[in-house]
Amino acid sequence: MIKNKVYLSIGSNIGDKESNIASSIAILGSYVEISKIKSSSFYKTEPLYNENQPSFLNIVLQLETTFTAFQLLDKIREIEKMLGRDEKREKNQPRTIDIDIVIFKDSYIDTPELQIPHPGAMLRKFVLTPLAELVPDEIFPKTNIKIVDLLKKCPDTSVVQKYIINKKA
Repeated sequence: MIKNKVYLSIGSNIGDKESNIASSIAILGSYVEISKIKSSSFYKTEPLYNENQPSFLNIVLQLETTFTAFQLLDKIREIEKMLGRDEKREKNQPRTIDIDIVIFKDSYIDTPELQIPHPGAMLRKFVLTPLAELVPDEIFPKTNIKIVDLLKKCPDTSVVQKYIINKKA
């Protein structure tokens, strides 16, 4: 079985954001087809596009999977539904969980259902900052540019701050 290296962007801005993200990681980790999960730090980020909503918590996960990109997309949609994401909500509205496939090995997919690499990733500091934390010197697919250099050139001016999780005693 071929293991595909994948990077996911995960965000939440409704409810217990830390718990929503932790639950999504736990569910992903429960699949035998997914292994070697590594997480970036948590980042508190300003909402883009629709700014009249709560701030987000965001991370990037690195993992390996034997799923195809479309199988992984189906699992992600199931997880989002399990964690209370409204399937009928409008774009850029508040959400309990949002999971995007940013990079799926060296794949290039452009269908109405799935675009890889994620078309907005290079324009979003909330994706590039945690991605650069995990793999600064990786080349972003189809660009020949290191992730750390994409971050430096990113036109996004929103604030992305490392977030310290409050451990409850």
